[in-house]
Amino acid sequence: MKKKAHPATIDEYILGFPAQVQGKLRELRQVIRTVAPAAQEKIRYQIPTFYLNGNLVHFAAFAGHIGFYPTSNGISRFKRELSHYKHAKGSVQFPLDEPLPVALIEKIVRYRVEENTQAKHGA
Repeated sequence: MKKKAHPATIDEYILGFPAQVQGKLRELRQVIRTVAPAAQEKIRYQIPTFYLNGNLVHFAAFAGHIGFYPTSNGISRFKRELSHYKHAKGSVQFPLDEPLPVALIEKIVRYRVEENTQAKHGA
């Protein structure tokens, strides 16, 4: 997969991938936007990032999967639900040949919004 060197926007990032991958990236982006409409979209670390009271989540496309980065807290909180997927301390891999687990992604993003909001307000 070829992605554009140093995209300036999430749209540019997505356009650097084949159509099937673009569809999954757009779907993931829309899920995040729906759950966190106030989050700002940015490119950080050369990948799509949603920012709300700090980094909320990141995502990226690779040859066989979509990487989703909801921080280590986002992974540990949903470790049981993520057990079907290859994951590490702060990341999870969603295979390109499987549907995105939309309901699970929504729960993780909701959790991250709450976590970042509480951190901002000192809760």
